[in-house]
Amino acid sequence: MHHIYHTEGIILGSGNFGETGKYYSIFTRDLGMIFASAQGVRKMSSKLRFVLQDFSYLKIDLIKGKDFWKITSASKTNKLEKLSEPEIFEVFVNISKLLKRLLMGEDPNKALFMDLLKGLFILEKSKTIDELRNIEAIIVLRILNNLGYIGGDEILKDFIRSPFEEDLVFKVSKSRAKILHQINKALKETHL
Repeated sequence: MHHIYHTEGIILGSGNFGETGKYYSIFTRDLGMIFASAQGVRKMSSKLRFVLQDFSYLKIDLIKGKDFWKITSASKTNKLEKLSEPEIFEVFVNISKLLKRLLMGEDPNKALFMDLLKGLFILEKSKTIDELRNIEAIIVLRILNNLGYIGGDEILKDFIRSPFEEDLVFKVSKSRAKILHQINKALKETHL
């Protein structure tokens, strides 16, 4: 008998395998980054076909397989549904690529997961390209901070320590060059 793990997760990408299966890269609240498979999900009759979509935020049930996790069931949270608008989606895809690059293996990081969710909720409400870029900079900065790549910079402390709220978006404009410099420096130091 396998233990069923109940968690929430964001699908960061997927690929096909076999005739009807798919595998998924999922950043979960309780397990960290996992790779999970779903057999038969590409069949027209599959109940999970329309739930397991890239870049969706789900409640998900999993069992530990030999090489991969296996998805037993999933349901939509009905949150983050507006991230599909082209400019917002582009930012979300960039963030997903960064997470897939930086998160190796199963290592729960609830602080990072909650920061990411708050950032995506704010991203969903953005109205201008400038707001989008500011939110993206804060999300990336906070991802890098949660993973230990950002040091104790006095200017950045407000952006990485305070609760992730909408008013941070307006403060970024003044320190944007410094933030981008620190992000680029940290990404270079990851060697990934």
